[in-house]
Amino acid sequence: MAPPKTVVTKDNKTMHFSVGAVIKRGGKYLLIDRAQMPLGFAGIAGHVDKGEEPLEALRRELKEESKLILEDARLIFEEVQENNVCTKRITVHHWYLFECQVHGAIKRNLHETKSIGWYSKEEIKNLTLEPVWAYWFKKLKIV
Repeated sequence: MAPPKTVVTKDNKTMHFSVGAVIKRGGKYLLIDRAQMPLGFAGIAGHVDKGEEPLEALRRELKEESKLILEDARLIFEEVQENNVCTKRITVHHWYLFECQVHGAIKRNLHETKSIGWYSKEEIKNLTLEPVWAYWFKKLKIV
């Protein structure tokens, strides 16, 4: 069953549902530099819309932010993150983080991103990461 767009937590905070894509090719990870809040380098990610399954949201976000097409996805983490501020100023997000295989030619979304590209672990260590992606990359031992 698809999650709702928002729920209220037991401590009375509004919570969104979000998806994220970890995409690795040739020892490098695909990252965008966000043009909108939250700023920083991140994997392709976004909110799950009302009535949408997480995998549907993942496909949509990949298409919107990069024009890439999802071939395969494996859920690697599902957890709630506090202090994870989004454009709507919501601070609590229930995340579905997927390891993804994709195909197609990358085309940057000019409205949502400053840049898109492939980065090695060493390069990622020198980037200003979006806070939740700093958390994910530490958890995945990328940084």
